[in-house]
Parts: sequence; structure tokens; C-alpha cells
Amino acid sequence: MCKPYLDFETGELCNSISDNMLMDTNGDLLMKMSDNMALDLDSGDIHFLSSFGSDDDD
Repeated sequence: MCKPYLDFETGELCNSISDNMLMDTNGDLLMKMSDNMALDLDSGDIHFLSSFGSDDDD
């Protein structure tokens, strides 16, 4: 299941597509650098993220 993240830089939602890759609503790929930081693979910009809780947190 995809885990959603909020991108503070763009205000968009991102979904995880693997353990270390995210895709935003525009289809841009981001590589997770840490739990709250990702690198935009197209522009090289750093994005700060906030993760939402998942169903596994019960």
C-alpha cells in the first residue's frame, strides 16, 4: 500500500512507490534521503516532507 506524504515545498501530496522512491501528484519522482527529506530527481531540489500515520500504527 502507498504511504502518503505532504510536501511542504509544493503543498502537494506524494505517495511512496517503493521503500525509497516517491511520486508527487504531477508525476515527478523524488528519492527519500531520510524520513522527512527527499531529493527531486528532475530539478535536484530538496523537499521537506511530513508523513501521515498508516494503518500499521495501531
